[in-house]
Amino acid sequence: MQRLDMASVVPEAYKAVMHLEKHVRSAVDGTVLELVKLRASILNGCAFCVDMHSRDALAAGESSRRLFSVAAWHESPFFTERERAALALTDAVTRLGPDGVPDDVWNTVTKVWTEQEAANLIVAIATINVWNRFAVTTRTPPPTTV
Repeated sequence: MQRLDMASVVPEAYKAVMHLEKHVRSAVDGTVLELVKLRASILNGCAFCVDMHSRDALAAGESSRRLFSVAAWHESPFFTERERAALALTDAVTRLGPDGVPDDVWNTVTKVWTEQEAANLIVAIATINVWNRFAVTTRTPPPTTV
């Protein structure tokens, strides 16, 4: 059972995260954005967001094969160099350890993404992690009908 509704209880905070969401939707390639959102949501165990971003990606024309492969992207041949760099950064930022983002991950990102693109990618990863934390903490379930 859902513990509380963040949008109702703290509407200004919810709106602030929504502003970040609007920014990343306009600043990050839609295909990459959905892959990043799905990967972070898998890592965070967020059923609500895994469901949402899988459905959004399918509706945007993404293949189910690639979506299923996000869980094992390291071993999958289905992603471009830029997508792989974005997924590696997503893993590193989502699982942020004591040493932060490893240099090899960062160096791969900067080879295929401009500085501005990398910055927007970081904002996108941070934003989905906020949404995941809202949904997991409040036990927000995915809809039972779509």
